Amino acid sequence: MAAKLSHTDEILQRLTGLHPKLIDLSLVRVTRLLEVLGNPQDCLAPIIHVAGTNGKGSTIAYMRAILEAAGFDAHVYTSPHLVRFNERIRLAGKLIGEDALSELLEAIEEANAGEPITFFEITTAAAFVAFASTPADIVLLETGLGGRLDTSNVITSPALTVITPISHDHHQFLGTTLAEIAREKAGILKPGYPCVVARQPAEAMESIIARAEDIGVPLFVQDEDWSVGGVDDELVYEGPRGTYKLPLPNLPGRHQIDNAGLAIAALERLPRYSVSPKNMESGITNTEWRGRLQRLNTGPLIDILLEGWELWLDGGHNASAGEVIATHAATMWRDQPLYLIGGMLNTKSCADFLRPLTEQCQQFFAIAIPGEENTVSAEGLSQIARNVGMEAVAQPSVMAALKSLMVKSETPGRVLICGSLYLAGTVLAENT
Repeated sequence: MAAKLSHTDEILQRLTGLHPKLIDLSLVRVTRLLEVLGNPQDCLAPIIHVAGTNGKGSTIAYMRAILEAAGFDAHVYTSPHLVRFNERIRLAGKLIGEDALSELLEAIEEANAGEPITFFEITTAAAFVAFASTPADIVLLETGLGGRLDTSNVITSPALTVITPISHDHHQFLGTTLAEIAREKAGILKPGYPCVVARQPAEAMESIIARAEDIGVPLFVQDEDWSVGGVDDELVYEGPRGTYKLPLPNLPGRHQIDNAGLAIAALERLPRYSVSPKNMESGITNTEWRGRLQRLNTGPLIDILLEGWELWLDGGHNASAGEVIATHAATMWRDQPLYLIGGMLNTKSCADFLRPLTEQCQQFFAIAIPGEENTVSAEGLSQIARNVGMEAVAQPSVMAALKSLMVKSETPGRVLICGSLYLAGTVLAENT
């Protein structure tokens, strides 16, 4: 029997039915809706607007944790959610409540009056209304897939913009080259407001610099104006205010050093939000961000594992994410064989994600993502994995793959479930 939908889910299901037949990146629909709602986006606390391909959510999570350690209240908008829609909207440190969210969505549904609208436009409008009605010190706002025409880019005067590492993704909307993609991402830059930029491929950096010069945006660039690295099990950050030696982030992966450094660099550009080294240490060692190299320790899937096995989860789905995981496996997971269980959408380049992982992966178990219309079939994904050099088989589910692995393998290993945030959300929901 299917689970009963919550009131929020019922409203979201109705609103999803208003989705335009053709997806186009445009600010027309959301601008119309926000005008009806009284333009709440113009009544917010100072905003840090974050775009990029990888690391947006982690960087925002570090900023939030550091700010909260310093006593500031932060509103946060991120996407997608993994298990519950409420994860997208955090009000002054707490996830929006179910009753408040339902009431908010009903008001937005009424204001929209049945006009075509996308899911992300609805959710962004909901966040702006919620943020405008609840006091906070700062807003941490994540773009969706783009920048220039991203729904969140109705913001006209952010206190600061941030661009995380840019790589190939969403070619159908953003362009096929890094220069084109970066040009779209850099669309969040606003005249006179500073932008903090993570290390970029040269082609992407050129587009960001060109945009900044065109409209008069001061850039604060990694490896030029600030730097971060891991030295002797410490995070060492160097910027205009000095050098900070901090513990390594608690989120796994060397890439998290860069993400934490980007968060510190962003907050350095906002003197009003004074954070101490103690606040930074507390923030980066207590940051939580599910579905990003997250170890699972309890639940039905863990019950399947034999003694000595580990189970991990990651939602990365593009070439850069594959490279990050491969680097982590090569440096930190050399003690045990690595097995992958993966599901991916047909809107992603599956081969580009899997190719960097070939050398580290003992065997790949391909599954279809449950409930996703655009999932690659298990057989199709296993063939793609074989084409890039992996030993791969199709399985009907994550649980079936784990059971098969426990029967066949003689020595303990490490299993990573990967390939999609949608798969990560399904796993977290089913493993409770």
